[in-house]
Amino acid sequence: MRNNQFAIKPTNKEQQINELVSIHFLDEGNEFESDPALLWRSFLRKALTEASSDGVFEQKLTSFMATRTQTLAQYFQSHDQVEITAFYNVALQLLDFQPELDFEIDQPLAAMKKIHLSISQHQSEIFSIDELKSAWYWLLATHNKNGQTFIDQLATQGYFTRFYDDPEVMRPLIFNGKSMPVFDPHQLKREVVYVESSQDTDHDGKLDLLKAEVIRPAMSGTNCPVPALYTASPYNQGTNDEFGDKLMHDVNTPLVHKEPNHNTYDSIEYRQKDVPLPAPRKVQATATEAEETFSREQSYTLNDYFLARGFAVVYAAGIGTKDSDGVRTTGDPEETTSTIAIIEWLAGNRKAFTNKTDNIEIKADWCNHQVGMTGRSYLGTLATAAATTGVKGLKTIISEAAISSWYDYYRDNGLVIAPGGFPGEDCDVLAEETFSRRLQAGDYHQVQDTWQKQLAQIAKEQDRKTGDYNTFWDARNYRKNLKNIKADVLLVHGLNDWNVKPRNVEKLWNGIKNNKINQKIILHQGQHIYINAFRSIDFTDIANLWLTHELLDVDNGAEKIIPDVIIQDNLTPETWNSYSDWSDPQNQKKNYYLSENSLSSDKLPNSQTLEFSDKLPENIFQNYCKNIDKWQNDLVATNSTAMQNHRLIFSSKELENELILDGVPTVKLRVASDQDIGLLSFQLIDFGQRKRFNVSPTILKAKGLAETFDWREDDLREFTTAKVATPYKMITKGHINLQNRTHPYRVDELKPNEFYDISVELQPTFYKLAEGHQLGLVVYATDFGMTIQGNQAITYRVDTDHSSLLVPIHD
Repeated sequence: MRNNQFAIKPTNKEQQINELVSIHFLDEGNEFESDPALLWRSFLRKALTEASSDGVFEQKLTSFMATRTQTLAQYFQSHDQVEITAFYNVALQLLDFQPELDFEIDQPLAAMKKIHLSISQHQSEIFSIDELKSAWYWLLATHNKNGQTFIDQLATQGYFTRFYDDPEVMRPLIFNGKSMPVFDPHQLKREVVYVESSQDTDHDGKLDLLKAEVIRPAMSGTNCPVPALYTASPYNQGTNDEFGDKLMHDVNTPLVHKEPNHNTYDSIEYRQKDVPLPAPRKVQATATEAEETFSREQSYTLNDYFLARGFAVVYAAGIGTKDSDGVRTTGDPEETTSTIAIIEWLAGNRKAFTNKTDNIEIKADWCNHQVGMTGRSYLGTLATAAATTGVKGLKTIISEAAISSWYDYYRDNGLVIAPGGFPGEDCDVLAEETFSRRLQAGDYHQVQDTWQKQLAQIAKEQDRKTGDYNTFWDARNYRKNLKNIKADVLLVHGLNDWNVKPRNVEKLWNGIKNNKINQKIILHQGQHIYINAFRSIDFTDIANLWLTHELLDVDNGAEKIIPDVIIQDNLTPETWNSYSDWSDPQNQKKNYYLSENSLSSDKLPNSQTLEFSDKLPENIFQNYCKNIDKWQNDLVATNSTAMQNHRLIFSSKELENELILDGVPTVKLRVASDQDIGLLSFQLIDFGQRKRFNVSPTILKAKGLAETFDWREDDLREFTTAKVATPYKMITKGHINLQNRTHPYRVDELKPNEFYDISVELQPTFYKLAEGHQLGLVVYATDFGMTIQGNQAITYRVDTDHSSLLVPIHD
């Protein structure tokens, strides 16, 4: 393995001593010990928590090798000093590395350097007493073989259980800038409250009440206020998958001609309407204790990790979900209002009640009014939406795989586009799936008519007929309000995420650079996944350092320590690199000219017109509809006869040096369709035989990563290399309706056989092409994974003399 730790806080020796005291590795029994060997023994005695007696401890010492010929027990019998090699031999074993498999017993320092583990500074081959303390400190902050810090490993073994009821323990307890698990996760309060939001989306004459589930340490309260991690999840109260499936749209439909228009942005811009609202509920009484509890939530393991570290966790599903009022709206301002209502209650600026009928108010007096939002996909999307309101109390968001504009999720340049893996889904389908009020028959009976009208309205306004950007989509474009973001932002996204495509995060990343906030981004090689249980990167430690700074006001330097940009390497396994920026618009651009089968840096003198047809034989078409992987392979394979006349492939010469693409590639084409309709799709390809990463992370150990002692676990995962080499890798893609050449909200005329110049931005990327590989471009029409597929007899012609590929290069 290769360790990548970005969240280790530089700490001077005085602070190291103070922190070792605070976590009880130094105490009155060993703080003034002058014998390094005895001090090391005392550290080990505390660390080997399973040994409750001296006899068992001595037994444990015999299980470690200190040198090639001596166990640790034997070493202590013959040494009154601590040799560097002996210390790190034992340190590697404490970190679960195996001698002769992971390292040579007489060369631990070489292994530490190779794995990228922290090594203490030392002046000789023998530790002084101060050097030993420092070495132990850094060992505690260092990752083990499972990608977990040694101090967190000790926590899972019960090291901090004796801290739970100790009134002398500082709370929060900080070690190396991060919060330690000194709150008993088995002593949690589970409370349900109903937050009154400033909206009436089901039009029943009452402000919507929103159910929120709170999980917090038992000792939290007015005397021990804690921050809140809030996850807004429309899935939290259950889903209606069967009803959603019934609404799925047929994608085997033809592309239709659209009536040209002269739309401007002003003509389709969404403008908030002033709607009269019911009066707020009158408070009849107040309470300090909730009346309702719950047994188990649909948790996020990163949130679970922080419960023992002095953070409360709040889950809310929002309007139109089980036990809440209102109707689903799929990403519009009403859903944003619903989302921030919970934050306003946590920050002390909104009312909540113990139930939905008695108007008994309950305050979040256990909260320090500092809120962070977490979550992936729709959950991260609502975190982004909330941040764009500038709501008071929201200090930071950790937004993973999040939508920043719903148009970029379900549409692309005037085309209806499916999120990867969900052909036929749209806003109405998602609304139905998350309308969990349907799960309660009595509640649904009262709101059924209202809901059916709402669903029909969504279906109409999302406009699957044209795919144009309209007022419906403008209302769901959070990027219009990026200037309002005041919360610090930590973004996470997959460079191969074809569900929430990378444009969503790239536009957000570049759109907040002038907001004077701290912004960080982590880009991984995965698709639509969480990365908090990966072995090779310290994401949980990064989140701990970040949230300890943001929500506990600890000056730990997180904003400086965590790199602005961390990107997982696509060539070398378990390698993450830091950069100063991603997709900088000022990046150098490399231009490739198109000619038959070729991408060339030099423009060839001979003009060529190449053509392909979108019409496939019916048997092949039907096969591709059912087997998208087969279509993808045939599309890119240069020797494919099935797709030979149905796409154009251009490729560069073999690269003499490694090439790094960084940003948004652009395809410029002069193209004609023989019909008054047309769509084009593009894929950027890495051609070259190579054993590439598997598409999905490999589970290294099921339930192999515990959050703390006797508490929830997660599967330990990592991207591993495939056993078989493949001839290509799709880097990125893009699409356009040829009638939306000017803008997605404007429809242009398309005359048959007339050439038009188009410019199409592909999805942003960061990708390393290896030496000897070729950069390729595939131009085609129907994308069986994303576009509608009508199998229409349309022939496209490309004038290569006026066509090129522009790729951004990382210097």
